[in-house]
Amino acid sequence: MRRVAITGMGAISALGRTTAEFSEALLAGRGGIAPVESADMTGIRFLNGAEVKQYTHTPYFEDRQADFIDRFAQFAVIAAREAVAAAHIEWTPELRETAAIITGSCVGGQGTEDLGFVEIYKLNHNRVHPLTIPKTMANAGASHISIEFGITGPAFTISTACSSAGHAIGQAYRMVRDGDTDLAITGGSEAPFSRGILKAWEAMRVVSPDTCRPFSKDRRGMILGEGAAMFVLEPLEAAQARGAHIYAELVGFGMSSDACHITQPSKEGAARAMRAALRSAGLAPEQIGYINAHGTATPANDPTETAAIRQVFGAHADRLAVSSTKSMHGHTLGAAAALECLATAIALGTGILPPTANFSEPDPECDLDIIPNTARRQQVEYALSNSFAFGGLNAVLVLKVAQPDAGRTVSV
Repeated sequence: MRRVAITGMGAISALGRTTAEFSEALLAGRGGIAPVESADMTGIRFLNGAEVKQYTHTPYFEDRQADFIDRFAQFAVIAAREAVAAAHIEWTPELRETAAIITGSCVGGQGTEDLGFVEIYKLNHNRVHPLTIPKTMANAGASHISIEFGITGPAFTISTACSSAGHAIGQAYRMVRDGDTDLAITGGSEAPFSRGILKAWEAMRVVSPDTCRPFSKDRRGMILGEGAAMFVLEPLEAAQARGAHIYAELVGFGMSSDACHITQPSKEGAARAMRAALRSAGLAPEQIGYINAHGTATPANDPTETAAIRQVFGAHADRLAVSSTKSMHGHTLGAAAALECLATAIALGTGILPPTANFSEPDPECDLDIIPNTARRQQVEYALSNSFAFGGLNAVLVLKVAQPDAGRTVSV
């Protein structure tokens, strides 16, 4: 089996429109949560979200091209462009034919679908936009990335709620590791700020009326976010041979299913996924130095995840650094695992662990070192990125810091 390197990273989110902007805000503990501007919030109980502020397609796509691509798929292409440019890929016909694209998305083109419903049910029109179906489909991000770069190898999308991007990145990791492909573009994208889905989340009563406070005793729920993060994965030796920058290594991936409840989290399910990830990486629990937690700031998730971490890591849990970056970039649903994998890679590459922002009050049920409010300079070798989704579908990624002998590392 081959070692797998991350040689390109790209992002667009409430924390910025590039990886560099994301990194700067992340490590400064500067959140992107603010009043939602892109959707009609009249009569909705919550007003805040983590949007890509004042986003328009104009700098990225011509009008005619943008008419074919929903906002979530635009985000996927924008992040993929940055990741591919950062990787300095030299495209050949053979590479285009064998490269893989694996993306994650939970709700797909929700904005387009919502507009269609407005046309039919509210405005009583007899027609919707002729491209409603291709704009709505969850695989549109992967398809447009394929078109963008002329990639004709395997391309598909995984939809497993809030673990979508984690499963996508894990599958891409396995394909590169096992020799199924020599290059993969992978990550996730989401754009859930349309009135219909916001009302659906309101009905769930899990969205905070103010902000996201993971692991804090006075937490009141999650904050929705949008955006995308994409990565280029390739065999480590091949990356070294061409002098590529190595941001981090992916060294393990674990999955599990709770098989108990469609919305309530399971300590046992989360623990199984973390153990599977450690087995995949061939690591002992004591080798992990940092966990980017799922950390949604809901009453149920945070103590359950804390209990799962303590179950897996035992006494070492007291020495683990843990943070939830959803406190800054929001819960981006199908893109969450991608943005959090990016945050984890940045933490390893910079030697600075991102904070859990907005923390105000310790909770005895969340008694971990959650890096409250201020980033911490601390170099760790191995880290986990946790994703635990509705439906009880869990995905955990294991990352390793890039070593001096693993190509040239770069700051982000």
